[in-house]
Amino acid sequence: ESGIEASAIGITCANINGGQIGGRRNVLFNGAMQVVQRGTSFTNVGASANTFTLDRWKIYVQNSTARFTVTQDSDSPDEFGGSMKIDCTTTDTSLASTDEVYLEQRIEGQDLQHFAKGTSSAKQYTLSFYAKTTKTGTYIVNLLSRDNTTGSVSAAYTVSDTNWNRYVIPSPADTDSNRKDNNDNGEALRILWWFVAGSAVNSGTLNTSWGNSSDTGRATGQVNFSDSTSNDFYLTGCQLEVGPQASAYEHRSFAEELALCKRYYQEYTSISNRIYTQNVYRVHHPLPVEMRGAPTVTKSYGTSTNLATDNTSASTKMLKWDIQYTGAGTGIIDIINGTITLDAEL
Repeated sequence: ESGIEASAIGITCANINGGQIGGRRNVLFNGAMQVVQRGTSFTNVGASANTFTLDRWKIYVQNSTARFTVTQDSDSPDEFGGSMKIDCTTTDTSLASTDEVYLEQRIEGQDLQHFAKGTSSAKQYTLSFYAKTTKTGTYIVNLLSRDNTTGSVSAAYTVSDTNWNRYVIPSPADTDSNRKDNNDNGEALRILWWFVAGSAVNSGTLNTSWGNSSDTGRATGQVNFSDSTSNDFYLTGCQLEVGPQASAYEHRSFAEELALCKRYYQEYTSISNRIYTQNVYRVHHPLPVEMRGAPTVTKSYGTSTNLATDNTSASTKMLKWDIQYTGAGTGIIDIINGTITLDAEL
């Protein structure tokens, strides 16, 4: 007979984090570093404070003179096809108190309601990921809640070798109603991987319990990843789920992961058109994925001829291409090698 014999195994909801057996567990997007709409390599990261790299992942650099190259890399554990590589290219060996460098992903409040944060039924968080680095030592991860009264909880993990390892980091439930997540499409949670921490955040006792957000104790013990240009850090298989136990990484198809990422960013390249128009040309293109909010539209045309004005805009569901011919009456607008990006990131 077909089927699975489950007698005497003792399968309980507690064994699976008190939640669903199937379906989606991971609230992070692009955790396996597959989707790269913006490109596969980013240089001089740190020259500006915020740099989006692989989809949904942003590097934040405050005050530090350190610079990095971030790439999608083929080095990975066996069950993954790639990773994010962060390569220190310019050092910062004398940290100022306000120096900060971290990698982050931001999550909408409506995607976090099953954690029941800010209620008496609040659930624990479990973060897991695979990492490999040439810079061993103590690293800090930090959950930073953003709705209502902002909150923070941190945890340390120790890298003791230069091999791929999986790190599992539980964080406690937060029952404080002042820090409850809103059920909306706004930012409710940031997940931070620290790399550089000045004394403003690298002081006091590490805050391993939820509390109102403050700098002191957010990244206590963090190693200085920017002390050598030989330092590389690889990351993949990132997962945040409800409950006290880490489950196996939830692999999703590339098509599904791409669609999830397109909620926050879409890019259209190699746009080339010869348009015969009478004064104004308007076309509405439905978007393949509804975006989180009305996106910021950025346009760049390699060559444009007879283009007087460009009022292209977008809603959550529609790209509205609106361009005007430079002359009177009917004429030709030539656009070659254009790019339009739609950004609705948190």
